[in-house]
Amino acid sequence: MKKILIPLLLASSLVYAQDDSTVTPGDTITTDSTTRSDVNSTSTTTLKSPPPSAISPTMNISNSDLCTVGVAGAVQTQILGISMGTTMRDMNCEKLKNAKTLYDMGMKVAAVSVMCQDKRVFDAMLMAGTPCPYDGMIGDDAKAGWETHTAEQPVEEEAESMDETTKQTLWATGGVASLLLLLLL
Repeated sequence: MKKILIPLLLASSLVYAQDDSTVTPGDTITTDSTTRSDVNSTSTTTLKSPPPSAISPTMNISNSDLCTVGVAGAVQTQILGISMGTTMRDMNCEKLKNAKTLYDMGMKVAAVSVMCQDKRVFDAMLMAGTPCPYDGMIGDDAKAGWETHTAEQPVEEEAESMDETTKQTLWATGGVASLLLLLLL
């Protein structure tokens, strides 16, 4: 059976090509392709970035021996940014440093006199039975001097400093309001 199958497979696998001379003109397939393309494109690129930032100036006074307090602020809009800063004197800190310096130099009565400029210290010294020095006098002589010259006794600093603080706050608020109004125009 193998002898018959092999020649049969070989005979069936032969392929004959068609001769061009036998093809008629109507039997061919012709493909014509025309492509027309119009492209109109418009591209717009919009870059959105945040405005630059107004950064308050640094007031690095925390590790210094100065008696000042730093105050800073900044305002930023889409167009303009403004920042400012300043320092304010701390009078109580200055008084304490002066008293300590005088005490360290051995001038204890002068150091107590500096501290007695504060009404609270003045009252505390009087209540303790050791009145503040008056015109070089100490003890009972100083007490008699203070009793006869009550107008020279220290006054509450809170009322004075509150008025000054209120003025500074009003100036700062007015300045910030003016800047905001300027930026809105």
